[in-house]
Amino acid sequence: MLYNVQVKVMPLKNLLDPQGKAVQNGLSSLGLNNIKDVRIGKHITLQIEAISEEEAKSAADEAGKKLLANPVMEYFEIELVN
Repeated sequence: MLYNVQVKVMPLKNLLDPQGKAVQNGLSSLGLNNIKDVRIGKHITLQIEAISEEEAKSAADEAGKKLLANPVMEYFEIELVN
């Protein structure tokens, strides 16, 4: 069976996000001063062939740990979608 899995990779909350800060400064220069914080990450969609949802989540988790996210600077979340 094919499962669609979304992986959200974001910078760790306690680390500075230079890209997010640059975007926030740009938004501020456009007059959008009510936006107080911007964090920029990655959204990755995987199509996984697996026997069960658990197997698909496990494969996505392994991909996140081994390649998609840098654990020193990022965390990731997995969501199964229809």
